[in-house]
Amino acid sequence: MSATWWSPVQQLERNLKEGRALRIETVINKPKDIGVLARLEHLGELVEKGRQVNNRLLMIERAGQGCAIGSALFERIHQPYVWEGQRTGAFRFGDQRAMALAGALCLVVHAVTGFTNKSLRGQVAGLLGRDYSSSQMSYDLRRLRLHGLIARQAATNTYTVTPEGIRVAVFYTKLHTRLLRPLLDADQPPAPIELRQALATVERVLGDYVTNARLRAAV
Repeated sequence: MSATWWSPVQQLERNLKEGRALRIETVINKPKDIGVLARLEHLGELVEKGRQVNNRLLMIERAGQGCAIGSALFERIHQPYVWEGQRTGAFRFGDQRAMALAGALCLVVHAVTGFTNKSLRGQVAGLLGRDYSSSQMSYDLRRLRLHGLIARQAATNTYTVTPEGIRVAVFYTKLHTRLLRPLLDADQPPAPIELRQALATVERVLGDYVTNARLRAAV
């Protein structure tokens, strides 16, 4: 089994060998795209950047397999946070902007190249389905950074997701997409017929209780 992602920077290819080992191949087409000059004397820096890409991709792979977060982390990011005198807003599950941010942070390309205000803003705006300004993105980047979910690369305007950040992003996205959304639509296809029939039975029984208690809906 193999899967390939393309970006302006490099090609990543994953190969699962005999169901046991995961091999990652990184091909950097233009070294300058990741801030490295093309001369041979910069080969060491290029190799190190490639290793960083692979490490971040493996971090995402691990988070995807086991992304559950502890109650301490969940409670911490659900509260306004003060760090070194700086206060930032909570990052609450279910909040529309927080969910869009989480979805955008899950993109593999961000593990490869990092992201900037501009590149992440386009992804968040698409998930929100409405305008999302640069100042709103700046606020959210600060919020994510102070919560320890992203880190800024030294002397740049580029950010990377931290191990804690990718776990939170994947957890939020999986919980909403794979559990809550199907449960909210469990009374209609494509929910399993057994679940729809059970919910219909519950609704009918509850309706009978209301009728027998002689309760009428408010006008």
